[in-house]
Amino acid sequence: MLTIENFFSSLKGAYAPNTIRSYRSDFEHYATWCYKYQYDPLDTHEDKFADYILQMGESLTVATIQRRVASLSSIFNLTKSTNPTKEPVVILTFKKLRRKFGKPQKQATPLTYDILTKLKNVCSDDIAGLRNKLLLQLGYETMRRRSEICQFKFEDLQHHGNHKHALLLRHSKTDQYNQGKIIPISDELSEMISIWSLAIDHDNGFILRSFKRNLSTNPSLTPASINHILKSLQKQAGLNQIGELSGHSFRVGAALDLLDKNISLEKIMLRGGWKSETSAMRYLQSWNDSNWLIIN
Repeated sequence: MLTIENFFSSLKGAYAPNTIRSYRSDFEHYATWCYKYQYDPLDTHEDKFADYILQMGESLTVATIQRRVASLSSIFNLTKSTNPTKEPVVILTFKKLRRKFGKPQKQATPLTYDILTKLKNVCSDDIAGLRNKLLLQLGYETMRRRSEICQFKFEDLQHHGNHKHALLLRHSKTDQYNQGKIIPISDELSEMISIWSLAIDHDNGFILRSFKRNLSTNPSLTPASINHILKSLQKQAGLNQIGELSGHSFRVGAALDLLDKNISLEKIMLRGGWKSETSAMRYLQSWNDSNWLIIN
């Protein structure tokens, strides 16, 4: 008989580690609730599952509840267990909850080209400032997520002649089978990577790195560090009035700049790695007619 622990072990290699961790966390939350009422987590009646959704609604956001229900639905299907998430009473319960409490998700503050320039202008002249300028340019040009920005390696830099350069993105959220994606980059970014390589005396391994106390580099930069760096540079640049910048600001800012250049939505989606128009438009619709669309 397949136990839940064996099930999670069987997912290794088929799903990304972050996905497995999310599945496990969501199932443990649900199982704890079930055990409290002496229900079987893998054989719960739809009425009971609707109660679970309502109880989550007392303390969790609709987005979190939606994610947990989706995770549990996948687990139920993969373990061939009873799946109450598709039953009418559960669907209606969630719809009522969303109408009552649902709020639009907070959109990332766009990091457009003019803001990129202002942030680069306040970077220090030392090795930390060199890294920060590279981070800003890399995030803006590639339009990737924080974890993806941090995974670029020096070995991923490609030169194709005629001053054409690219970076190989080996894995992304929408590329679960590691087929890879070639992302064109500018002469400026290619040169910045080369200068950075000489500065830290490394031409292999991760491009972006954190620092030790003596300003020598660690092997890599963590995705969480990107938000801290952006917040610090934003404060130095006196841009606190625009809203808080984050790793996602690169994606929405660059996408808005492309939109302002009359680049088609299909090309923007291809550049940013969005697979659906819904996802791409969620980034663009809140800012489409705003004053963020400024290009120097």
